[in-house]
Amino acid sequence: MPDSQPRPPDDHAPDATVSPDSTALTLCGARLTDGRIVDVRLGGSRIEAVGTAGSLLAPGARVDLRGHLLLPAPAEPHAHSDTALTAEGTGPDAPGPASQRPEDIQRRATEAALLQLGHGATALRSHVRIGDIQGLTALEAVLQARRSLRGLADLTAVAVPRLLTGVAGAGNLAMLRDALKMGAGAVGGSPDLDPDPTGYTEAVLEVAAEHGCPVDLHTDSDDPARLARFAAMAGGMRQGVSIGPCAGLSRLPREAASRAADQLAAAGVSVICLPQGSCCGTERRGTAPVRLLRAAGVRVAAGSGALRDLANPVGRGDPLEAAFLLASQSGLRAEHAYEAVSTEARRAMGLPEVRVEAGFPAELIAVRGEQLAGVLSLSYSRIVVHRGRVVARTSAVREYCDSETDGSFGLPRQGRPDSAAGGGP
Repeated sequence: MPDSQPRPPDDHAPDATVSPDSTALTLCGARLTDGRIVDVRLGGSRIEAVGTAGSLLAPGARVDLRGHLLLPAPAEPHAHSDTALTAEGTGPDAPGPASQRPEDIQRRATEAALLQLGHGATALRSHVRIGDIQGLTALEAVLQARRSLRGLADLTAVAVPRLLTGVAGAGNLAMLRDALKMGAGAVGGSPDLDPDPTGYTEAVLEVAAEHGCPVDLHTDSDDPARLARFAAMAGGMRQGVSIGPCAGLSRLPREAASRAADQLAAAGVSVICLPQGSCCGTERRGTAPVRLLRAAGVRVAAGSGALRDLANPVGRGDPLEAAFLLASQSGLRAEHAYEAVSTEARRAMGLPEVRVEAGFPAELIAVRGEQLAGVLSLSYSRIVVHRGRVVARTSAVREYCDSETDGSFGLPRQGRPDSAAGGGP
């Protein structure tokens, strides 16, 4: 497979002004989910053409994707960049808490985003704490990480104050507005932690309406009356409104959970579940009732949540793992599970739809495999495309030691499609 190394981004040249010839890239011999084997030509940040294998012979770089399934790239709708990769500083033998210096937060946030990009997430939405002693330090560091990632991945910060009501919350409310002026792309928060959850939600929705930005609240959703009030308030919002992880809905009586799901669907509220489990150490484990929500018409996206922090020291930040868990634990069909981390995740984040068709954004992932179910099961080798360029590549090769097996049993061997007969690593 020929290399297609990502070029350094040109911050001064938007996609619309780049010569098509200089950015042309053809993905050759990729399999689509409908079984077709195709070539896909990319130009700038868009898919220019999709044709049968061998039919697109335009000059430019080419990447051999034989043996790979080509899919819309996943997106990560619920990350925590400011706390990612801090688990090593929380154990009994650790030297101390992770550094909260801006440069260290920026380094961890950048590294975390690159890890998730390697898994396939070309767009990420990160919940970042503001207020209290920390002020806007973590947000500023994450915004610096966003700038350093330009051309590789798109990172959006959600400003998350702890308190917003009463005397204690007045300063945080002012800081929330400052956070949006600094560059935060959405308003978030945890109403469950405020003494007045309804007042907290009202404040968030008011600030979002003032600035015309989306809302993404972190809530367990275990109070049907509170959910009903929230749905009533959110129903008139023009901006996108999301809540998650909503694991508390699974603990409600089915009738109450169904009624809440109907209210969320009517209000157009998206639910972002976390199949890995909690992303906050104080929450009870579990995940949202995704089948019940989908049956009610709620848009259900899935995120990864904690990435090797106190809440989940072994979190992977892998969207395909989230899809795998939705299929294996929540009973979704493979295509619906993958939609939750791709199509539905992008919708919840306010991003344009991606299809492997001409005219759509060139946000793609190629995973070694032939069918989606197999890809979710063994999704090791991946090639990630962002804005028409290969920006990440992960290659995994499995080898077995010599044995008396002579190959007559037709056992599978992993190898490149152009390997000699009998396979080989």
